[in-house]
Amino acid sequence: MNKNSVAGNNSGESLKRALFDNKVIIMLVVLCFACILIADTNVSYIASEVFTRFGRNTCLVLALIIPCLAGLGMNFGIVIGATAAQIAIFWVVHWGFTGIFGFLLCVVLCTPLALVFGYLLGKLYNKTKGAEMITGLVLGFFADGLYRLFVLYIIGGVIPYDDPNLLDRGFGLRNAFDLTGNIKYALDDISFLTVLALVSILMILSTLAVSLHDKKKGNPMDSKKIGIRLVTGAAVLVFSFVARMIPITNQLFGGTRLIFTDAALFGGLGLILYGIMGFLIRRSKGEKGPGKAIGTAVLGGLLMAGTVIAPVREIYQSIQLPAAAYAVICIFCMFNNWITNTRLGQNMRTVGQSRSVATSAGINVDKTRIIATCISTVLAAWGQMIFLQNLGTFNTVQQQSNVGLYAVAAILVGGATVQKANNKQAVIGVFLFHTLFVVAPLAATKVVGDSAISEYIRMFISYGIIAVSLAMHAWKSAGGNKNKGADAQTAAAVAVTSGASDLPDSSS
Repeated sequence: MNKNSVAGNNSGESLKRALFDNKVIIMLVVLCFACILIADTNVSYIASEVFTRFGRNTCLVLALIIPCLAGLGMNFGIVIGATAAQIAIFWVVHWGFTGIFGFLLCVVLCTPLALVFGYLLGKLYNKTKGAEMITGLVLGFFADGLYRLFVLYIIGGVIPYDDPNLLDRGFGLRNAFDLTGNIKYALDDISFLTVLALVSILMILSTLAVSLHDKKKGNPMDSKKIGIRLVTGAAVLVFSFVARMIPITNQLFGGTRLIFTDAALFGGLGLILYGIMGFLIRRSKGEKGPGKAIGTAVLGGLLMAGTVIAPVREIYQSIQLPAAAYAVICIFCMFNNWITNTRLGQNMRTVGQSRSVATSAGINVDKTRIIATCISTVLAAWGQMIFLQNLGTFNTVQQQSNVGLYAVAAILVGGATVQKANNKQAVIGVFLFHTLFVVAPLAATKVVGDSAISEYIRMFISYGIIAVSLAMHAWKSAGGNKNKGADAQTAAAVAVTSGASDLPDSSS
């Protein structure tokens, strides 16, 4: 067999593997396009809705990644974190705190409550090893019942609560109330330049803290890397103040919403420059090939090209990004990446691969799983706060009911499994799931002619995606190497004893 035949067979096998590994994503992309064609709706409306939902829901989905890393599967128990956030909102609204201060007070109040809930949930997960997903699902229903008892009777009936605007029948909270004038858009109304200033300060402080920690531990410091980060943070901080004094930059970036046209223009330019710098760095190191530089530069060019193409520009103009909410999403992603590369993250990864290997390596398996559950619950509570301040209306009884369902469905759409999940899969999943969530009811209404069917379609989509994704994951696992479990344990043991920072995934 000649080399060309071997290369052709290898490329064909690679293509088949890629299609098989991304079958869920491909299926959802096809469904989204089909529904868009059937619905025959303005694409600008769809794009605006999807980006709004992305800013509102992504943090809740990102809260699922750490439990997957630790082998807990999809944490349906994030419903409990959502209830912690909602309990905090009751009191902040009752006390009359508003704006960003009221939002931050909600975060302060819900965090210790979410930690307690997460600790108890983690303890229960340790008692039900191997059945964490069904445990989290059932416990979510149980917590939902207790929560409803709390808001419908205990508040006002047992705990004194004399707010006539919130009480119903003298006891129990009203079924719904508006957060306008309280914490609605508290985070979203922070200007882009203010976000830049806060992010740059955070970048400078975190860089200094890491460098001091490394110096204290006697670890070698990369002074060049630290210098670049400090200079970059200082430059962004200076720009955030100078831009306010220049009319054109203040007009572009001084508002609370960033028009996607401007974001695509400057973001695309940044990607092109980043790609060029990456290519030059590879050349200076003597590395051959462009690596990811060309792909990055091409993506930047496509984003910029859309700003001058009339139909695409119209879609761009319809998208408004709340800068602070998107900045928090980036911080959540950076946190997930950071904790993955810490010693705790390595322990979580080892526990997720094999509990017996982790125990042999001296890792406290139960404690590690509890920590992962606590982190997930706290992130879910913060994510629910971001969700509610953007939504602006609060359904007291049912707001938390489908939090776990929608978050799990979204991350599964992105290609995640019960054993593996990352930021990229969460981001892709939120975009695809909420695109389908927007266009499927419109398509169904177009076909059936009844708008009331839309909510049933949404529930069908959510449960159907979870069922199909898990079935496809089982199909993939069944078709894999029979010795993969033993190989994963062996690799985990080698990685632990050698101090490796990355372990292979048993589902890959």
